[in-house]
Amino acid sequence: MLDIKFLRENPDIVKQNIKNKFQEEKLPLVDEVIELDEKARKAQQEADNLRASRKKISKEIGALMAQGKKEEADAKKEEVSKNAKRLEELSNQEKELQEKVKKIMMVIPNIIDKSVPIGKDDSENVEIEKFGEPVVPAFEIPYHTEIMEKFNGIDIDAAGKVAGNGFYYLMGDIARLHSAIISYARDFMIDKGFTYCIPPFMIRSNVVTGVMSFAEMDSMMYKIEGEDLYLIGTSEHSMIGKFIDTITDEKELPKTLTSYSPCFRKEKGAHGIEERGVYRIHQFEKQEMIVVCRPEESPVWFEKLWKNTVGLFSSLDIPVRTLECCSGDLADLKVKSIDVEAWSPRQKKYFEVGSCSNLGDAQARRLQIRIRKEDGSKYFAHTLNNTVVAPPRMLIAFLENNLMEDGNVHIPEVLRPYMGGKEFLGQ
Repeated sequence: MLDIKFLRENPDIVKQNIKNKFQEEKLPLVDEVIELDEKARKAQQEADNLRASRKKISKEIGALMAQGKKEEADAKKEEVSKNAKRLEELSNQEKELQEKVKKIMMVIPNIIDKSVPIGKDDSENVEIEKFGEPVVPAFEIPYHTEIMEKFNGIDIDAAGKVAGNGFYYLMGDIARLHSAIISYARDFMIDKGFTYCIPPFMIRSNVVTGVMSFAEMDSMMYKIEGEDLYLIGTSEHSMIGKFIDTITDEKELPKTLTSYSPCFRKEKGAHGIEERGVYRIHQFEKQEMIVVCRPEESPVWFEKLWKNTVGLFSSLDIPVRTLECCSGDLADLKVKSIDVEAWSPRQKKYFEVGSCSNLGDAQARRLQIRIRKEDGSKYFAHTLNNTVVAPPRMLIAFLENNLMEDGNVHIPEVLRPYMGGKEFLGQ
């Protein structure tokens, strides 16, 4: 959410930013919020004047009563009574106007970074760099569920009977591989100096609206019926929520946390053949990383975060590339975002396995996450998040890139301690 003072003083910048995100339907909101804000400030000013007047008149009443001028004092009391009614009206008016302003401000997108390429959707995202050599082997690579089935490692049919489409049972070595990747990712991030955390897997509505846009909320979140609770779509939401309504001393920054959680998503819409199986599902597990830091440090942390993901995939012999998300592909709260995509030898192309985002002070402003400087002044923190690893989707990249011609799957050395020392699946 933008600072209302910034919008008030820079409406043209806000409007151009809306155009850059191809959300022209939101342009009238800028003028509307400015008008409502002006009315709210006028109501506040009049209310403040009445409060000051009431204080002055109260003193005058006391003086008149002391002088025995009861009639004049009663007239003053009548004036105070009329002012009280007007003050109540103004207070209600101001509250209503401020609520309208806040509701609109929650919809106006954050100002994107100047380095973000302008484009309508993800088809216009820009490749930045490739890491590792993408290889297409001489033998045919089966669909990922076929590889898993060879090891009796997945049962989608049974899951469909139990929970419906978009769910799965992972079994045996495939389930163990899934857990091994999560455990390795956890230790990988701990070694980077991040504090490990297991957060709540449900969050209240005020946290949901604090960490994401209404559009994302509608398309992603599962609501718990009869409760003010939502299942998390990613642990980032719960982790950022940990700092709601807090004031942290600047010397304690940055806050660097890595978290494990299951994730639950609606995943609306139809998807192609390559998104069957465990690619796009309603439930999965994930290792995440978040940072709460000073505004001037967020660009540096942004670079560190996506490089952590690249480093992890590289250590597992999985080629990846990074894509700069264009303006139209950025969620409304994001300032800048980079997707990490893994190589699929089967599809002969890259596919998304993680996303790194700098949200500036948008989440902090909504959730009131403030930092106290040594001089006692306060400011809103910057927040960032990034996927460490999200199996089982990551299993697709792992199995395809480590599958051998004989049907066995090579296990990279760094993962073997989490797999009981196994060097291959299938032997």
